[in-house]
Amino acid sequence: MISIAIKVLITIGSLISMGFGIWHFFVPTLWNWYSYIDSAATELILAIKAINIFFSLCLFLFGLINVLLIYGEKVSKYSLIIVVGATCILWLVRVIVQIIFPQGSMNVFLQYGMLATFIVVLLSYIISLVLIIK
Repeated sequence: MISIAIKVLITIGSLISMGFGIWHFFVPTLWNWYSYIDSAATELILAIKAINIFFSLCLFLFGLINVLLIYGEKVSKYSLIIVVGATCILWLVRVIVQIIFPQGSMNVFLQYGMLATFIVVLLSYIISLVLIIK
């Protein structure tokens, strides 16, 4: 039986993850990414599009999988530990990257708002993982 605390924490982290995943599908257009690249560099543009689609889909799917697992009736503790653990690693790396190579540095609120949000997501998953293991 999965506790309410674990369900709430994973739901929060997962909803934010899925939100970032959906939002990231639109980031190249919103931020006009391709205007910085020579239009003749078609393979580079395609590579960036492919990476962004893969990244966006991964964020969305990891969030969705975590939610499906915690609300599913036949989830094993081992499966939950593996998936939540992998999600923790992904968000830990994202927090570290934001600290070392901050994005959104043109606006201090954006830069630190992103960092704070990433930390909230990471903590929601790490606390959940600790509670699941106990």
